[in-house]
Amino acid sequence: MHKRRLGRTDLLVTQICLGSMTWGQQNTEAEGHAQMDLAFSRGVNFIDTAELYPIPPKAETQGRTEKIIGSWMKANRNRDKVILASKVVGRTANRWFRGDRPSQLVRADIFDAVDKSLAKLGTDYLDLYQIHWPERDIPWGANPTRVGAVSPRADSVGAPADETPIAETLAVFDELVKAGKIRHFGLSNESSWGVMRFLAEADKGIGPRVASIQNAYNLVNRTFEVNLAEVCEREQVSLLPYSPLAQGYLTGKYDHGARPQGSRSQLFNRGQRYETPNAAEAQLEYNELARSFGLEPALFANAYVSSRPFVTSNIVGATTISQLDMALSSVEIVWTEEMQKAVDAIHQRVGNPCP
Repeated sequence: MHKRRLGRTDLLVTQICLGSMTWGQQNTEAEGHAQMDLAFSRGVNFIDTAELYPIPPKAETQGRTEKIIGSWMKANRNRDKVILASKVVGRTANRWFRGDRPSQLVRADIFDAVDKSLAKLGTDYLDLYQIHWPERDIPWGANPTRVGAVSPRADSVGAPADETPIAETLAVFDELVKAGKIRHFGLSNESSWGVMRFLAEADKGIGPRVASIQNAYNLVNRTFEVNLAEVCEREQVSLLPYSPLAQGYLTGKYDHGARPQGSRSQLFNRGQRYETPNAAEAQLEYNELARSFGLEPALFANAYVSSRPFVTSNIVGATTISQLDMALSSVEIVWTEEMQKAVDAIHQRVGNPCP
């Protein structure tokens, strides 16, 4: 399990990061603990979570995931061995995060979020604290294949009156660093413009420099490569890709319209991002390509993501130990030029059906 530097920080994170969004909904506390036990026994040192989790977001379950991680670290007395990342929600009308009111990326709300997360996790600090999604009005995931009207900047004429400027938000993270509550700052579901604006404000001395970005990246969504790959490589911002298996559609279990009992798509009906026109055909083609190389589709899809030169740590998630074992084993796959040419040949025809 190799380690790579997170941005320009002194943190060395493993090439696999353990995602946690199923713990507290699809997975029990004991199952979450078992996943962490296995991952760390295999060399993983990096866990990603969020105040939002578990998924799907609900008032009655929100915060359970962080509590499960906290109880595991307390039982194992291993906080110093864990590189721990969490996230604050962006603008949301959901009222359960802030005591029956909407939330924005303003000082009161960010401090409320981080203090609650620290309490649930049972720790004094987070190694990485990320904005889960931007406050401004942009398409989810921030890297669509088509864009209509773009909303103006918060500091320009015509902008929403209550949109929080990036500089104001970043200044709050500066306070968190100075208070010792967080060590480093990251983004998620962000665009190339957003990353550059945060970097520009940091260069002015307003707040901490962006260490990482957590965006979706997989075989059916390579939009990160269009603009963000160059931005992040040149600016030394680490990509922490989520959804390497496209919410399970790159495991083969949904091929030919199947919906297995107990699968996320069957339970929650939240797979719309991966159920777009032509998506099923593209997913099936990649899954069959994996099998032609003698590999399980999930193994192939995770190995592809981990092989990319601009990926720092691949965030994997699982609901069973066998799924997690396969995800961890993906680092042992030697990604070949033949595999890459075959993947690129499909991508040339199908593009990014699931941005």
